[in-house]
Amino acid sequence: MPTDHPSRRRQKTAPPGETGQEALYLRSLSERQVPVHVKLRDGETVSGWIEYFDDRMIRLTREGKPNLFIYKHQIRTITENGRSGRQRVRKAPAAESAGEDEQ
Repeated sequence: MPTDHPSRRRQKTAPPGETGQEALYLRSLSERQVPVHVKLRDGETVSGWIEYFDDRMIRLTREGKPNLFIYKHQIRTITENGRSGRQRVRKAPAAESAGEDEQ
């Protein structure tokens, strides 16, 4: 009967770092020009709609105010400010997992 040595145990693989869901969600917000609130890591909140995004930043377009380029690592949450009164929160990519929370 073989003994189970720690060095012989099969190593678990890490989950994938990118699932592609972040890009799909941001593209959906951008195409529909959904108003969002972006809460930054320093606690400040800015509002507008996401006009452009890439792997490092988003461009937040605001009416009557300057547009902003925000690095993703500075974002805590993106809250969808929907027309139905429901708000959906999306955790920032650098934060824990890329799941959605309902408020």
